[in-house]
Amino acid sequence: MHVRELQWIEPVTTMRCLAHRPHLTFLDSAARDELLGRYSYLACDPFSTYIVADGQASCNGKPLEGDPWEHLRKLLAKYPQEHRPALPPFQGGAAGFLAYDLNRTLERLPAPAVPGQHLPQSILHFYDVVVSYDHHDGRCWIVSTGWPERDPARRIERARRRADEFAALLAGPKSPNDSPGTADEWHSNFSRDDYIAAVQRVIDLILAGDVFQANIAQRFSARLSTSFDPLAFYCRLRSLNPAPFAALLRYGKLTIASSSPERFLRLDGRQVETRPIKGTIARSTDPKEDQRLAEILLASEKDRAENTMIVDLLRNDLSRVCAAHSVDVPALCKLESYASVHHLVSIVRGELAGDQDAVTLLRACFPGGSITGAPKVRSMEIIADIERAAREVYCGAIGFIGFTGHMDTNIAIRTVTIDDDLAVFHAGSGITAMSEPEAEYEETLAKAQRIFDAFGAKAAGAF
Repeated sequence: MHVRELQWIEPVTTMRCLAHRPHLTFLDSAARDELLGRYSYLACDPFSTYIVADGQASCNGKPLEGDPWEHLRKLLAKYPQEHRPALPPFQGGAAGFLAYDLNRTLERLPAPAVPGQHLPQSILHFYDVVVSYDHHDGRCWIVSTGWPERDPARRIERARRRADEFAALLAGPKSPNDSPGTADEWHSNFSRDDYIAAVQRVIDLILAGDVFQANIAQRFSARLSTSFDPLAFYCRLRSLNPAPFAALLRYGKLTIASSSPERFLRLDGRQVETRPIKGTIARSTDPKEDQRLAEILLASEKDRAENTMIVDLLRNDLSRVCAAHSVDVPALCKLESYASVHHLVSIVRGELAGDQDAVTLLRACFPGGSITGAPKVRSMEIIADIERAAREVYCGAIGFIGFTGHMDTNIAIRTVTIDDDLAVFHAGSGITAMSEPEAEYEETLAKAQRIFDAFGAKAAGAF
């Protein structure tokens, strides 16, 4: 591995230097925090690409028969690398997205009636070079692994050459930071009355004993003008809705812009962490009213029960791959505040068992319980039936799985998918027996508002 420290360059500036390069991945701690928003990463020009589409895996266009999760494990194992603790955790590896609809590779689930944008279930690029940032220490590096070269001497040579290439790119011209452009009228797959009826249907299923809770989302879509600039849109989104687990993926005509506040899974050595969000209330611009709203959320029996149920689900998921008696909950229903909403967030941790790795951890927990419901499989059946449209990237995961075995991923909420001239995003709410249908509808709009603002759209309440 070749490591080269750089003079500090803001990650957004680096992103604009690399914007024209193929398959750009920007894992962006846009909301800075010593624990949650410490690191950011930029990578492009991958040496290999792993895709899952309709349950079929492929690597560099070559079909791989059999279990896609096992193929991913084998591909990562080809590039073993020692972790350097003095550097940010992502030191080369696979990065990209795992779509929610990858759930059908794990369980026998019905396909949604509306296939959405026909996106792959996963795209993971294998990057030999990463530009990494430690915001806490104000330092940044080019980390160049030399993969996929197998010969040790040639690998060292390749690592240095590739670091030189990236250093030249960072010293070169930057993409302009233009206005994003416009979107046509937004449409939802639910009217207000239809969404309220859907919530009531879930409540009836809960009272009948089918599930304890289920997460139901609206799908918003709009056509974009020919001049629309996804890069500029992402810059506006991150400024309006900064989040610790934000991301920009630029994969050809596909752009994914995420401003997620939620960590799905982190693997640091053998230590596992997940941070489910359940419980949301819109913020106020008046400080006293905002504090009152936060106190209402903290005292909400419905929201605390919703959060606790998902914590129990995630404790069970982690117990499948963690050492016996290692799973605990160091924080339950703590308040976290973001640009437009307050959330209740819990922390669940465990120690990964010796025969498990990042991929088996993902497999045991995917998709995240906070965006399905409990029990998970029955909730996903209800979601497919009621929402009808495929979630695709929404409620999947975005992040990295490193060659060192380290991993960090978000839950892909507050996430926009731009495919050619079509923009799509979802906003949902968790339904329990104590839910008020109208309030759940308003919660989805509160979560969506900053995305509409980033598009320059009229208030979400118009839907």
